[in-house]
Amino acid sequence: MSEAIMIRDAVCSFCGCLCDDINVEVEDGKVSRVRHACRLGSSKIMGHGRIQSPMIRKDGVLVAASFSEAYERAAQILLAASKPLLYGWASTSCEAAKKGILLAEEVGGVLDSTATVCHGPSVIGIEEKGLPGATLGQVKNRADTIVFWGCNPAEAHPRHSLRYSSNSSGKFTPQGREGRKIIVVDVRETRTSKNADKFMRIVPGSDYEVISALRMLIAGKGEILPDVIGGVKKVDLADIAATLKSARFGAIFFGLGITHSRGRYKNIDNALSLVAELNSHTKFVIMPMRGHYNVGGIGQVLAWSSGYPMSVDFTRGAPYFNPGETAACDLLAKRDVDAALIIAADAVSNFPHATAEGLASIPVIQIDPYENPTTILSDVVIPCAIAGVEVEGTAYRMDGLALRLRKLVDSSLPSDEEILTGILESVHRQRQRKANQGA
Repeated sequence: MSEAIMIRDAVCSFCGCLCDDINVEVEDGKVSRVRHACRLGSSKIMGHGRIQSPMIRKDGVLVAASFSEAYERAAQILLAASKPLLYGWASTSCEAAKKGILLAEEVGGVLDSTATVCHGPSVIGIEEKGLPGATLGQVKNRADTIVFWGCNPAEAHPRHSLRYSSNSSGKFTPQGREGRKIIVVDVRETRTSKNADKFMRIVPGSDYEVISALRMLIAGKGEILPDVIGGVKKVDLADIAATLKSARFGAIFFGLGITHSRGRYKNIDNALSLVAELNSHTKFVIMPMRGHYNVGGIGQVLAWSSGYPMSVDFTRGAPYFNPGETAACDLLAKRDVDAALIIAADAVSNFPHATAEGLASIPVIQIDPYENPTTILSDVVIPCAIAGVEVEGTAYRMDGLALRLRKLVDSSLPSDEEILTGILESVHRQRQRKANQGA
């Protein structure tokens, strides 16, 4: 039995917080203990049931295969398709994303990320207005007023409040929670709202109206507002507007409660305008609460490579981007793709029913460490090592800061990057064989 090794200040590759203070104890080549992480992050680092070997569907049944056989079959599916979809990318490294973009270009496919079913509207709103942002460190050290709108970090990002926002103590915020005013806006009470100084419960779908009312109050035009807006009394909105204007440094964190309610990206557009107007009175920033640990990273890599952050169509020989047309759900609902590669995402569990049905009607390749509902309908299943646990890589925190994921333990499984490289090489070989046969 070997002596336990303590790896300090590792990065947790679970959610967009990318907590970088995790201590991991490794014994006999396996993680034996995790300190400082939340329960969700600790569960991922400790590991649980994994797919043991590649599988290929034969006669309707998934049977074990070698990695080379899986790469060959995946390449066959992609080459036979006229418009394949390559979807996911939120829980893998930026290095894997780069290989995925090369593969999408090579096979003439559409590459989309899970952002289209979470913070895609945020991306579009930010494209229209720009982002008055900050790092999480700046929020921790400076923010005395924090708004959580349509999000519940107490359950979705458990260490966010302690490390970066409401309950953290920073250089200029030594009192921590006692020195901050916390406002929560949501359609229901949550664990996050229980920690708030002010909880504003709004009518579902009224985010745009409530934001517009706050803008009018901040501009001194509240006299023309009705007595109740979005289920909130005007007097209560006026009190919140005054709190926002009086902040020394304010931060708004927003989640899917605002991006996927009525108004969608226009809600974000309006919220960005609210922050711009607050900056005429004080200092305010705004930030989306990104979910998967590297959903921001795939957006960054796609933007570097193609000029677009998501839903990029490579079928025309040049990148093309048109949300509502080139997004994964739209393509599948219209039956406009004829094969799919799903990586680092469980599409079946998160897509609308009609979209999942579209996925079930075409050949599917899955690259994932764990079995999930997408596995059930896949024709090729390729298990991989976990970035940030078994392989290193790069990921972007929710504030846009790039962090390096460390390798904690060895794995016999290849990384996502190696798997995509294997499929890409197989695509090249099969094309060359076809060319030689034609000659």
